[in-house]
Amino acid sequence: MGNCCLSPTAVVREDVKPSSFPAVSVLHHQIDIPSKNPLPPKTVLAGAALSRFGSIGDLYVLHRELGRGQYGVTYLCVERATNELLACKSISKRKLRTATDVADVRKEVAIMRHLPESLSIVSLKDACEDERDLHLVMELCEGGELFDRIVSRGHYTERAAAGVARTVTEVVQLCHGYGVIHRDLKPENLLFANLKENSPLKVIDFWLSIFFKPGERFSEIVGSPYYMAPEVLKRNYGPEIDIWSAGVILYILLCGVPPFWAESEQGIARAVLRGLVNFKGDPWPNISENAKDLIRRMLEPDPKLRLTAKQVLEHPWLQNAKKAPNVPLGDVVKMRLKKFSMMSRFKRIALRVISDRLSIDETEDIKETFKMLDTDNDGVVSYADLKNGLKKLGSILVDSEVQTIIEAVDTNSKGTLDYGEFVAASLFLQRVANDEHLRMAFSYFDKDGNGFIEPQELTDALVEDGASHSADVSYDIFQEIDNDKNGRISFDEFVAMMKTGTDWRKASRHYSRGRFNSLNIRLMKDGTLNLVPQ
Repeated sequence: MGNCCLSPTAVVREDVKPSSFPAVSVLHHQIDIPSKNPLPPKTVLAGAALSRFGSIGDLYVLHRELGRGQYGVTYLCVERATNELLACKSISKRKLRTATDVADVRKEVAIMRHLPESLSIVSLKDACEDERDLHLVMELCEGGELFDRIVSRGHYTERAAAGVARTVTEVVQLCHGYGVIHRDLKPENLLFANLKENSPLKVIDFWLSIFFKPGERFSEIVGSPYYMAPEVLKRNYGPEIDIWSAGVILYILLCGVPPFWAESEQGIARAVLRGLVNFKGDPWPNISENAKDLIRRMLEPDPKLRLTAKQVLEHPWLQNAKKAPNVPLGDVVKMRLKKFSMMSRFKRIALRVISDRLSIDETEDIKETFKMLDTDNDGVVSYADLKNGLKKLGSILVDSEVQTIIEAVDTNSKGTLDYGEFVAASLFLQRVANDEHLRMAFSYFDKDGNGFIEPQELTDALVEDGASHSADVSYDIFQEIDNDKNGRISFDEFVAMMKTGTDWRKASRHYSRGRFNSLNIRLMKDGTLNLVPQ
């Protein structure tokens, strides 16, 4: 959903006004299907706490763009009455294509309003909407992302990592105490409030978060592959997954790479399910045993044995954080963190391009196909009808592959698909069966159109996205992606990079559901889900 981060070098100027938003109303894209699939209402935030219907310009002045995600754009904004600098996430209603999308937005607002004020959680100041957009006004985090701050410092130590781990765990404890699972803890969702050395670190983005009751279990596979707990892949989880994600973040903070790594999404999932944590090699011989013990306990495969947030905070390593080694972990860790951060940024830019190209026309075509196939007008289509429809959408997959996708999106195993599931299957197959969207993303970087991404083109794109000092890291990224070592990235090399550990949720919420459900089915069929942690 984007973040509320302001680049330190940003120049504030009033070049984006409310009147410049596209004049597209919710009614323009509502889905004309039977009542079994409710339409996104005209007033999306009706009934949500701290919401009103009216122009954002009445109370705030929007300035330059800070970032963008699948559904909208985050702007720097100023409250007219106080001149306070804030961040406004403006979400286009026309991109809320299904009732699920609307429910996700409502849930995000409800959770942010439900959680108490905290120095470690970005606060929601206001929520309003007009005919075209929803606007979430939040406090501004101008200190940058966690990894960017680390690599810009002169040195980085185990003691500093302990401070970050304490903050993240305190947020987890607070969320769980208020009946909320974050479900997407990762470094990109950790921002500093300001540029000061002692700036508070804040957790952002509650888009995937969910309310829970004691003992309640969930089955939807959500999150980001690197940080996903094994029980998420097994579709039976609770709040313990946040501790696992925090443990992954701590591991990365101390050595610069994820604990579970592979060349494919399925490979990463297998590594997570095996649960083998490697403490060999630099810098682990120099890391305290207490730190490694805490990581092991946070990455305990059995959620019943995994530490709670309270137990993490009571662990000797965090209890004695001020006594943790203050010796720099070395340039190798900083360079790994920088490369990992830049690679993530590289993928985020590509996914943003894909998201922007997913036009309203595409989903309009899918809607028309659905209406044509739903001959009895009951709001669902059968497997046979769906197979025919997917062929009309250009799918060239064989029956077994189509069956796998259908199983993935038919979450209730009904044997039929409603409109939302049909959209998920269609978008999934469009992304898998053709490379049009990836070629669009590739072309964004390939400025001169010669069929390759050159080092300077990647550096320029990273700088344009707000990265600093990216030239040396661009070289390292090239060394990793440029398999034939010819000094440039081909389209095939770009595709391989995009399919390794990529969080496709940023490109499509529905695509993510289908992708992760399909991953679960593949893991089930190859026996991976039955692996016993080693």
